[in-house]
Amino acid sequence: MYQRVILKLSGEALKGHGVYGIDPQTVKGIALEIKKMRDLGVEVAVVVGAGNLWRGKTGEELGMDRAQADYMGMLGTIMNSLALQDALEGHNVATRVMSALPTSAVAEPYIRRRALRHFEKGRVIILAGGTGSPYFSTDTTAALRAAELNCDVILMAKNGVDGVYDKDPNIYKDAVKYDTLSHQQVLEKNLQIMDSTAASLCKDNNIDILVFDMNKEGNMIKAVKKEAIGTIVTNGV
Repeated sequence: MYQRVILKLSGEALKGHGVYGIDPQTVKGIALEIKKMRDLGVEVAVVVGAGNLWRGKTGEELGMDRAQADYMGMLGTIMNSLALQDALEGHNVATRVMSALPTSAVAEPYIRRRALRHFEKGRVIILAGGTGSPYFSTDTTAALRAAELNCDVILMAKNGVDGVYDKDPNIYKDAVKYDTLSHQQVLEKNLQIMDSTAASLCKDNNIDILVFDMNKEGNMIKAVKKEAIGTIVTNGV
C-alpha cells in the first residue's frame, strides 16, 4: 500500500453535474473517500485545480494578460481548497490548507517542513495557490510537491476516465487502454495525462503516476492499495 500520496483533483471534479461552480454534495462525497484513505493510515496531500471556476489559459485566449489570468486561477484553487477543507472537517478529518500564494486570512503559507509536520500529526494537507507563479499548471504543482514531500505516487483522479488510452475513447470505439506506461512514452506519444512540464518533472524525479476514474465509489481505496486499476506511469517499465 502507498504510504504518502498526492491526490490530484481537477476543478471540474467539484462541480458535480453543474456547468460550473462548486457542488457541496459532490465535495462531501470526495471528502468521504479521502477520509477512508486517511483511516487506512495513508498520508494524503491534495492538489486541486480551478477549472470549475476559471482557467488562466481561457483568459489569455480572450485577450487577457496571461500572468493576470493565471493569478485569478490561483485564487480559484484557494476557493476550491476551502470548500474541500470544510467538507473534510465535516467528516472529522483534521485538515490544513497551505497556499503558495499568500492569503494569510484563510490559509497557511506553504512551507515544506511545516507540511511534513502536518503529515506527522495525521492531518490531510490541501495545497492551494498552484506554485505561486503564473505559467505553471496545478499538474506541475502536484509533481513539484510530490518531489519535495517524498510522496510515493501522484493519484490522478479523473472525472469519468478510467485510465490512459492511445486516443480519445469517447470518440474512437477502437481506442486501446494502457495498463502500464513509462514516462518517456507519455512524452513521446504526447498522451497529455498532464502537461509536459509536469510529466518531465515526474520522469526526472522517478515519481509514479496512477491515472484512474474517481467517480466509481471505492476507487481511491483501490488506488492506494495498489490494486489493478487505471493506468500506472513509471520509470520502471
